[in-house]
Amino acid sequence: MSKKIGLIVPHDYKLLSIAAILEVFETANKLSKNEKYFEIMVFQSAEQISQEILFGYEVNSIQDSVEILDLILIPAFTTDNMNEMIAKNKNFIPWLKKQHQAGAELASFCTGAFLFAASGLLNEKLATTHVDACSAFTKAFPMVKLKPEETLTADGSLYTSGGSTSTFHLLILLIQKYCGNEIAVQIAKIFSIDLNRYKQSYFSTFRPNHLHNDTLVAMLQQKIESQYHSIEKLEEITKDIPTSARNMTRRFKQVTGIPPIEYLQNIRVESSKKYLEQTQLSISEIIEKTGYNDPKAFRKVFYKMVGMKPIEYREKFRVQ
Repeated sequence: MSKKIGLIVPHDYKLLSIAAILEVFETANKLSKNEKYFEIMVFQSAEQISQEILFGYEVNSIQDSVEILDLILIPAFTTDNMNEMIAKNKNFIPWLKKQHQAGAELASFCTGAFLFAASGLLNEKLATTHVDACSAFTKAFPMVKLKPEETLTADGSLYTSGGSTSTFHLLILLIQKYCGNEIAVQIAKIFSIDLNRYKQSYFSTFRPNHLHNDTLVAMLQQKIESQYHSIEKLEEITKDIPTSARNMTRRFKQVTGIPPIEYLQNIRVESSKKYLEQTQLSISEIIEKTGYNDPKAFRKVFYKMVGMKPIEYREKFRVQ
């Protein structure tokens, strides 16, 4: 059965936030092989409604709505005057509280957390918002446990995201919950979302940093990335680089954030993940193709970096 989700379109909403939310949920529906995952509805307050169709959806009035939803989404706002914004949108507050009391989950994106917090539902709950708005948020809502450093928060049935692209990380978390890991991974790939930011390690993708001007580090990176499957010892590929091993390790870590051996492991694990997702090769064959000689060592490194066993990863993320 489709989940009923309601997107509120308040005064001073940020169009980019609305567009991102709708695009992700609509894409999830398109990926469904059977019934759509979501029945998407758009809501405004009665005094706002000036047209019957908005963003391609029939506009519902919160004052007239008696339907209980599964999930309600609160977008970001364009204004910096949050007190004025809350006053304009005060009619949403009793509706949000009523829906939550009836069992609806609530999620806000970026500065949408201000309207969310104004409902009182975030009191004593974890939350985050745009980093530049955190100071104002703390002053306005001291009872909320604000986590400025977090990309997103999930506290029971209440969710918030930080600013800008953090919206996508919360959307993926919600897709994962309602649609499963396979659809979440497909959505992440479609929108090029680096999911490691919210600490779902098995969603993470290793993205090497090539945006630097250190030619020696770039040389070693290229060697590791092209020869990872055949490297037995790093000394083999560093001997013709004109600097000491100690200096090379120092420079490499300074530029990429990790030492060469860890970089090699990341490249190998990322390669093994693609084999697990896209081929029917056995684990033993994948171990050989990615340059590991010891199956036990491979499984240990894979589990440490990915958070699950290779066979579990294949079961979740195998592309059919």
